[in-house]
Amino acid sequence: MPVAQPWRLAAAAAAALVLASACGSGGSDEASGASGSSATRVFDAENGKVEIPAKPKRVVATGYAVPVLIELGAPLVGISSWKRGIPMMSPADRASYDRLTKVAGEMAAETNYEAVAKAKPDLIVIGVPKPVLGDLNMKRLESIAPVVVLGPSSPSDWRDLSRRQADAAGSLGGYTKAKAAYEKRAGEVAAKYRGTLAKLKFGHVGGYGKVAAGTFMREYAGSWGTNIAGDVGVRYYGEVREKKGGGAGVSEYPSIEEVSTSLGAADVITYTLEPDGTVGQSVKYVLDSRMWKDLPAVKKGRAIGLRYTQAATYPSATKTLDALDQALAPLSKP
Repeated sequence: MPVAQPWRLAAAAAAALVLASACGSGGSDEASGASGSSATRVFDAENGKVEIPAKPKRVVATGYAVPVLIELGAPLVGISSWKRGIPMMSPADRASYDRLTKVAGEMAAETNYEAVAKAKPDLIVIGVPKPVLGDLNMKRLESIAPVVVLGPSSPSDWRDLSRRQADAAGSLGGYTKAKAAYEKRAGEVAAKYRGTLAKLKFGHVGGYGKVAAGTFMREYAGSWGTNIAGDVGVRYYGEVREKKGGGAGVSEYPSIEEVSTSLGAADVITYTLEPDGTVGQSVKYVLDSRMWKDLPAVKKGRAIGLRYTQAATYPSATKTLDALDQALAPLSKP
């Protein structure tokens, strides 16, 4: 993992924090005496209470806020790069992503402050974990426009986090519709496999293992590769050996020699696929090992690759649900 943290949440990065309630649930108040286009409100963000426009018209977004606000049609005038999400974008969203000015790269440290200022935003939404904020010149950003920090502290935070980001940008209507569509599809998949899944214990191999160090990524319930599957009734057993916050509380990096110990009790093992369906290097390292081939679940043909586990918005996570529907189908056969 590079020293400068990427916009995406690194596996062991963020500490466990309870996210503050979104301003849409009473966290914001209309500024006294404000009216018309100059109306403001106080928004409760990770960086404190920030006075922001009641109806932002020019928004710069970074990190996890990028795909959320593109999908919701927020008034974006600049974004950070978000390459990991491109394969999950619709053609229209991809066109918007390509068109928008990139004011930062994949790393928080790659922020172009002159480009941010040139975009003339009236709101800046920073979608990175708190540990990454040290790579940003917050005072400089705050001199350009009001800044709200709304980043994840654990992998499954994207649900409420995307609501808060949508609220800040004045796009809650689209969020509500996307959430309802996701929940409807999740209910359909859960109902379809309820009888099958209730009898099975799952384990998961994640996509961020460290081949050079001889380790693999073991993910538990609520982690990147597992949290969406949990919404349809997939039960991932076990827990990390050392209780830590954030991603480190739901994933760990055992040595490759511990594959049998870590996953030997699983009835089914899922593993992260790249969005195009290929097996990434760190996962291939596990699948090619002798210990993997000796696992009971693997011998029974119950090792399943999952696409789109990187999803962090309701529309992209709906793609994950569709992929889960296809991946789980063989388990329901006699």
